[in-house]
Amino acid sequence: MSEITQSFTEHEQVPLREYAEKAYLDYSMYVVLDRALPHIGDGLKPVQRRIIYAMSELGLSATSKHKKSARTVGDVLGKFHPHGDSACYEAMVLMAQPFSYRYPLIDGQGNFGSPDDPKSFAAMRYTESRMSPYAKTLLTELAMGTVEWAPNFDGTLKEPELLPARLPNILLNGSAGIAVGMATNIPPHNLREVVTACLRLLEEPKATVSDLCEHIKAPDFPTDAEIITSPEELLKMYETGYGSVKMRAVWEEENGDIVVTALPHQVSPAKVLEQIAQQMQAKKLPMVEDLRDESDHENPTRLVIVPRSNRVDVEQLLNHLFATTDLEHNYRVNLNIIGNNGKPQLLDLRSLLKQWLKFRLDTVTRRLEYRLDQVVDRLHILTGLLIAFLNIDEVIHIIRTEDKPKPVLMSHFEITGTQAEAVLDLKLRNLARLEETKIRAEQEELEEERKKIEITLGSKQRLKTLVKNELTADAEKYGDARRSRLTSREAARALKEEDLIPSEPCTIVLSKSGWVRAAKGHEIDATTLNYKAGDEYQHAARGRSNQQTVFLDSSGRAYALTAHTLPSARSLGEPLTSRFTLPEGGYFQYVIAGDAQQKLVLASSFGYGFVTETGNLHSRMKAGKAMLSLPGDSSPVEPAVISSATADTVVCVTSDGYLLAFPLEMLPALSKGKGNKLINIPPKRLKSGEEHMVGLAVISESDEVLVWAGQRYMRIGKKDLEHFRGERAKRGHKLPRGFQRVTRIEVAED
Repeated sequence: MSEITQSFTEHEQVPLREYAEKAYLDYSMYVVLDRALPHIGDGLKPVQRRIIYAMSELGLSATSKHKKSARTVGDVLGKFHPHGDSACYEAMVLMAQPFSYRYPLIDGQGNFGSPDDPKSFAAMRYTESRMSPYAKTLLTELAMGTVEWAPNFDGTLKEPELLPARLPNILLNGSAGIAVGMATNIPPHNLREVVTACLRLLEEPKATVSDLCEHIKAPDFPTDAEIITSPEELLKMYETGYGSVKMRAVWEEENGDIVVTALPHQVSPAKVLEQIAQQMQAKKLPMVEDLRDESDHENPTRLVIVPRSNRVDVEQLLNHLFATTDLEHNYRVNLNIIGNNGKPQLLDLRSLLKQWLKFRLDTVTRRLEYRLDQVVDRLHILTGLLIAFLNIDEVIHIIRTEDKPKPVLMSHFEITGTQAEAVLDLKLRNLARLEETKIRAEQEELEEERKKIEITLGSKQRLKTLVKNELTADAEKYGDARRSRLTSREAARALKEEDLIPSEPCTIVLSKSGWVRAAKGHEIDATTLNYKAGDEYQHAARGRSNQQTVFLDSSGRAYALTAHTLPSARSLGEPLTSRFTLPEGGYFQYVIAGDAQQKLVLASSFGYGFVTETGNLHSRMKAGKAMLSLPGDSSPVEPAVISSATADTVVCVTSDGYLLAFPLEMLPALSKGKGNKLINIPPKRLKSGEEHMVGLAVISESDEVLVWAGQRYMRIGKKDLEHFRGERAKRGHKLPRGFQRVTRIEVAED
């Protein structure tokens, strides 16, 4: 027991909180640095770097034969990347997809997925691959002492910590990844544009992001779709390293059909068709008759949308589709990378290019220094060989007679051990007379190269010029024209529900029991329709099938439904209580139809009211919207629609036959509330219920009003109305005998 206790005490004890914190931080840093974020130098994540290096070790250059992908994946996993084969192969496939990478690093043969489903690639035992010509820019200088090497996971091999990229691959192909607490979304760019910006920054180190954006105007995705983000937003994105880019599909009209020829980056044609089809099935796209996918090898993207007729506004339809489907797509941009100092950082465009150029200048410096060392070493050896050739007989004699010729050669000819080894390694065939000439020629050539390298290394300007020339040559060799064209477009807006519904005249009928239905046309006499037993006509309004219908209840709350959703007038309709929740004791009184901009006057029986727009009454709430505040125990009167732009007079009438006409401009415009007093009714008569405002009408100069008292009515025209004119909130004048018990007022129809 004591031995067990002793073994435990020998171990370090750490609080669980500290251990968990350290373990999670270690894991986080591993994910950030060794998995999710690319390095600014070569623009690659570790798995991508290892795949490219393993392929170079297998000799899978752009000019070699394709080899099974499984061979490459096996080498990557066995030698450098001890993780899952499926994740490794997926990373490899991504680098081979021309619709995913702007400049693919791998040339794939076989099924490497499609834009419809990028992950539909065949298993690695079926596909073959080799590196693309562009991948050469990452590997050309690998064996030239340009990068640091590190042991692989089991210490048996060495692998490069970075690849000596000749081009800023970080911007050319972009990258995406999610780490712990940070993410990266770097869009691809055009090679020629990026190189031009690099040259500008080399020539003008103080160039601003705005200056660089003269060359790099926007990302360049591997698709022909348009980038519609404004230049101001793009500039802000490059200045902050954070923002978004919006892409829109390219289309053309062909014999009345809409043909989509290019989709935004990483958007699936099948998904777009599915999104449009779902709207068609939900009857939200009545103007589209048919959809077809006519994509083939000659036309990789060809989606055909067939409008229902030539009267359909194609621009408006596409605007709706851009707003509601992936025909327009937004891409987040987050220039988060591992910088030259080995730490993750969010960079603006200038800082990113500046850091990459420093990486490139350092790489070229290391390459030149490595080559200079090789040249100096070779010149040293050539000097020794030349001494040997000038004294060849003595050299042969020493080699034949001495047991240990190396030290003798070193002391006799005053040469170094390296030179002596080179002399001893000479083959007999190299002792020919012409060999001396070859040595002197090689010496002269190497001396000239050494001077050039030393001059270049000694001058920052010459070093920059060398980098410029190499960038220009690579841009000429691998560059191409921009694919994602830049266009200025207005923001897409989805059509409102009423715009998507056929606009047909209809009459909405409300019964006293709160049942509702819609009849086609405006010629319907709602009072003659059949009603269920114990029910009868309450109110009706004329509107259109694509407009919102508003119902006003006895408490002044408003409820809205689209007219086309109401049951047909051939039936008895349906109760509004199945769609809305009324306040206790409440009931539906009036129905209002018309577009959202239609103006009307809402008023209470106590004679208070205001002007508002029908749109203010629209509500999606099941419990409706508080609209008209009712003083005392008053109730709403029938809303008066302002049907004409010339309507300028409000006519109010009370149950006791008092009538007042005043200018409409005296009435306030409110979105909701109680309003102002329209007509003066003595408070005692209001409280006792002896008198109240029966209704009101809004008329123009040419209109007449009908004032009803039971079955009798009185027509009041312009001349007669002058007697009743006054200021708002006055008592008005009494109507003639026989109209002491007024029941309603309405505008006379022509």
